[in-house]
Amino acid sequence: MAISHTPIGRVRSSFDSPADVTHDAVDEATGRIVLEDEYEDGLDGLGEFSHVVVLAHLDGVEGYHLTSRPPHVDGVEVGVFATRSPHRPNPIAQTVVELVDRDGATLSVRGLDLVDGTPVLDVKPYVPTVDDESDLSLGWLDQR
Repeated sequence: MAISHTPIGRVRSSFDSPADVTHDAVDEATGRIVLEDEYEDGLDGLGEFSHVVVLAHLDGVEGYHLTSRPPHVDGVEVGVFATRSPHRPNPIAQTVVELVDRDGATLSVRGLDLVDGTPVLDVKPYVPTVDDESDLSLGWLDQR
């Protein structure tokens, strides 16, 4: 079964290629999520949230690997579905960014880790669902 999606907008960022997106550069990286004008009304109320979730199609990523060696963790190799690696069978990104401002159909954001021109599939408010973080398990990330 094939599934298709039509982008609702594009990312505008300082990253020109996936290789430019390093963990050290992302924290303060600013950019914009520019939606098509027809979706502007769909952003009403979003400006009241501090963070948003952006779902995007990683059109600049070629191929996938079923295992991955996460950066900043020596000697760990896990399945791709246990990582945030972009090299996935369906190259869909989910990223949480700080919402700095909204101007019409454009969201100014901080912490953006997507390449300029990346197709945006959806935008949602970030709503934490874990009430007690002491019960949170981070799997192999706990080894860092």
